[in-house]
Amino acid sequence: MASFTPFSLLFLLLLQNPFLSLSSNSEGNALHALRSRLSDPNNVLQSWDPTLVNPCTWFHVTCDSNNHVIRLDLGNSNISGTLGPELGQLHHLQYLELYRNELSGKIPEELGKLKKLISMDLYGNKLEGRIPKSFGKLKSLKFLRLNDNKLSGTIPRELTHLKNLKIFDVSNNDLCGTIPVDGNFGSFPMESFENNRLNGPELKGLVPYDFGC
Repeated sequence: MASFTPFSLLFLLLLQNPFLSLSSNSEGNALHALRSRLSDPNNVLQSWDPTLVNPCTWFHVTCDSNNHVIRLDLGNSNISGTLGPELGQLHHLQYLELYRNELSGKIPEELGKLKKLISMDLYGNKLEGRIPKSFGKLKSLKFLRLNDNKLSGTIPRELTHLKNLKIFDVSNNDLCGTIPVDGNFGSFPMESFENNRLNGPELKGLVPYDFGC
């Protein structure tokens, strides 16, 4: 009968369940990388200890029964700084709530990797640059609120393929071009687009969608 040392038993356990700790650690590393980008005068991220096995005990982080991060709740937290590509490593994330802070810089394209994302609330910040076309890959997305930022460029037509999208708000930015009319965009109220440089609904075949940019 073969005998196993504690180390070899642990090795076998990881072979059978390769994501048992590695996934949690990679998510913790991603969140710690985010923390390093942020200024946190109110110490809301004080519990984010990278030496722990996983981030599931950190404040403002919610995990499922498998210790995968599914929610990040940092709305109204008085944090500032930028968002980085490491957020794309949170593959199980369903809710990204970063509204009403002082976040600046561009929205990372890597957020388009979050295939399970249901809600993304980045409104009320100082984010600039374009809305990533990669958001068109977020097939589970129901709520996308990017209003009250400094976003520019056109509304990506890739977003018209999001069949589950129920709420879309890009008001109070610096967007240009025309408003999409395909997919669910025909049902979004005009208030969702106000206070931009948009030229009204797209007139297919008559005016290019980026007219006025």
